[in-house]
Amino acid sequence: MKQNWLITFRSVTFAQKAERALTKAGISCAMRRTPKELSKRGCGYCLRLRGADALAAVHLLREQEVSYGKIYAIMEDGRIEEREP
Repeated sequence: MKQNWLITFRSVTFAQKAERALTKAGISCAMRRTPKELSKRGCGYCLRLRGADALAAVHLLREQEVSYGKIYAIMEDGRIEEREP
């Protein structure tokens, strides 16, 4: 099984900044609206990544001081659980 991940952001600006940084580094990601069940304020954006890229993505975001919220694993059965990559 290849794990997929979501990294949440508090605004579209932070998500776009992260998307640009990751894309520039060769890490594939897709920006989406954060699922309602994961967003306390009802709005927000996230990046969806393949499992192999998640750890590298988190390290890059920390290194470049791009603020992010939480990290979630997308389970094989569709459940989403908060985790660390």
